[in-house]
Amino acid sequence: MIIYPAIDLKDGKCVRLYKGDMTQDTVYNDDPAAQAFAWVKAGFNWLHIVDLNGAIEGAPVNQHAVRQIIEAVDIPVQLGGGIRTHAQIEHWLQEGVSRVILGTAAVQDPDLVIQACRDFPGQIAVGIDALGGEVMTHGWVAGIKHQRQGSGPRIRRCGCVCDYLYRYRP
Repeated sequence: MIIYPAIDLKDGKCVRLYKGDMTQDTVYNDDPAAQAFAWVKAGFNWLHIVDLNGAIEGAPVNQHAVRQIIEAVDIPVQLGGGIRTHAQIEHWLQEGVSRVILGTAAVQDPDLVIQACRDFPGQIAVGIDALGGEVMTHGWVAGIKHQRQGSGPRIRRCGCVCDYLYRYRP
């Protein structure tokens, strides 16, 4: 089993949100690179980073903090939050991210996910967030009623190498 300690970034700081509410955050470290290094010292082999602002805005926002984390650690980093174009995926992989997580993009643009999985095998993960029978997108802000024949089966059938992350909040 691999445990991925998470660093959720909001306004350049490590935070936890109360029930996903961006207005109710607790800052637990002002220095994301120091937090990342602390996870490495604790013995973890991967880091999971989420750009919370990016998830809401639809484009990466906390680039500086992500770069600081990548430079501070020598373990693989996976990144999600606001990554919705092929160019953004390619950019982050070139910056040193080991795996890019696509959530909203997987729901809205499955063809992007299929192409990314083909172009970057083993470096793409699909993150599906669910709340009360809805698939949540845009940083848990928008909900779409679950559809039996949504984008998930289509992405799985394409023959691409892709990991799936499922997060459920009752």
